[in-house]
Amino acid sequence: MEDINLGARVRQFRNMRGLSLRELAARAGTTPSMLSQMENNGVNPSINTLKSLAAALQVPLFKFFQDENKEEKVIVRKGKYKIIGRPEEEVVYQLLTPDVSSMIEFCSMTVPPGQVSSEREMEHAGEEVAYVMAGAVRIYMEGKEYELGEGDCVRIPPQCPHRWENHEEEEAKVIFAITPPSF
Repeated sequence: MEDINLGARVRQFRNMRGLSLRELAARAGTTPSMLSQMENNGVNPSINTLKSLAAALQVPLFKFFQDENKEEKVIVRKGKYKIIGRPEEEVVYQLLTPDVSSMIEFCSMTVPPGQVSSEREMEHAGEEVAYVMAGAVRIYMEGKEYELGEGDCVRIPPQCPHRWENHEEEEAKVIFAITPPSF
């Protein structure tokens, strides 16, 4: 099991609130010396001390035990994107967010020349906003056709049937956000 650095979390929240050791110690009913020892991992605080610190810092107790600084939970590095769907398909989707556990999903879609995202218009529960990064695409929504070029955006309402087509001679790149996630 992973060790939790409670002292570092207490210090992080104290600094976020702009409190000195003395100020937090007074609010939490402990001494500055004891608080300093906690922050430097010299002593382990009791659960009651943690409850007092949480109240004084105005943070839920569970926040001390949550590892919010894990890079892979918040950052996706270039080239480390997850491919959505089957990589052998012509249209490639990449998940740009670390996962689909949050309220929004951010993806990219690469459409080679002459390719379509699907043979028929598809729909999903979430609202989508798309931005054409490069190239040009056609989007079909509810039987209507719209031309989009580099820098153009489109909002696709929930449950709106749509599909993408690249009718140009160069690859098109589109980024889009969907809420709630649907891939």
